[in-house]
Amino acid sequence: MTHSSADTSAASAPETEGPETTLASETTQAYGAAGTALGAFGMAAAVGLLSLVLHFLAQQPSGAVSPHSVPNDPLLSSLRRILGDMTEPLFYKSEVAALGLLAGAALAWWIGRSGKRWAGSLTYDTGLWPWALGAASLSLLLSNLAFGWMLDGGWQPTFVPFVCVAPAMVLLYGGGWRSCLTGAVLGAGIVTPLALFFIPVLSTPLGLPPVVGCVLAMATGSAIAFSIARHLPWLALRKTQPATAGDHPPSDAERPVLNDAVRAARRVLKDFTETHFFANELAALGVILGVSAAFVIDPGLPSYGSGLLPHILFAQALTSAVGVVLWRRWYRDEGWAATYASVVSVAPAAVLASGGSWTGIIGGAVLGALLAPPIARAISSRLPAGFHPVIGNTAAMALSTAVALPVLGLLNT
Repeated sequence: MTHSSADTSAASAPETEGPETTLASETTQAYGAAGTALGAFGMAAAVGLLSLVLHFLAQQPSGAVSPHSVPNDPLLSSLRRILGDMTEPLFYKSEVAALGLLAGAALAWWIGRSGKRWAGSLTYDTGLWPWALGAASLSLLLSNLAFGWMLDGGWQPTFVPFVCVAPAMVLLYGGGWRSCLTGAVLGAGIVTPLALFFIPVLSTPLGLPPVVGCVLAMATGSAIAFSIARHLPWLALRKTQPATAGDHPPSDAERPVLNDAVRAARRVLKDFTETHFFANELAALGVILGVSAAFVIDPGLPSYGSGLLPHILFAQALTSAVGVVLWRRWYRDEGWAATYASVVSVAPAAVLASGGSWTGIIGGAVLGALLAPPIARAISSRLPAGFHPVIGNTAAMALSTAVALPVLGLLNT
């Protein structure tokens, strides 16, 4: 989540436009919109088909492995919990999904180092993926060591530092042990306690899901952490490179619609791992296939035992597709938009709150795509230097979820 605003200004329009110029421009936009819609909704349909298959399989009698049949070894349980935390931001909480996520990202890293581009970029082509993953994993470990003892009383948001301060600190200050350790300590020491505070004090009394307290803690904790980091003598902001054109939908009228479609389809996949700072298609396929396998093994394991994983998967793909189509010009002109924000907040939260109803699936996907990206853009564009856009993105998740879920609740009554 490295982008908050354009690194380069848009080209100025010509002083005069004749009918031919205007017609060409309209044709270009039409082709771009058509291709983007085809690819984005095509990918959503593919994930929807997978969701139907999973839903069908869940209805069949099988010899699923009960979670109680897994050996109750303390070390193994801790490892499973930490791995599960890696995919909890996606509402999955599955160690199998986490292994798929890591395997897909590692494969993309290996392919990228060999000079091949078909696997897509990883961590925005910064080359910092190993350090970002290391910082995030260390922060997650510290969070579990410091607050895991509270799990006896039920679920705790130990996952929150994995997807905010630690990897963002690496992207802001570069790789190395200084930024890695600083981000890990600040993330675990600030964000997790704030989540533990916000959930019972704000989310529960207001009747909002815990995700609101979690992402609000990420936004607030990130702002505090980056404020502290600015005054640490061992950290120096790295020189950022202009945003690559990897996410720009082609705007050349001579390019076929297929190019736009492929790019939009890949963008929908990227949104599944944008919150991890991976933003990579292979990592997304890994996590989707991994959680699907976990669901087939036992539908009661992922997604908090709700049995609604197929509904969540489809809602997430749909909200990304709607967002990619709606905010296509931001991708075209500036290279990025926070279309992933609803994927990890409004859409899955609406599915769980509605029990998997069509109102929750479709309504959550559409409202999330409408609200979250522009809110994130408005906040992130106003952040000073040294404050990562993750602040605006997570704040947008909290605000859009707090607005969308009560509205959907009224529609369900």
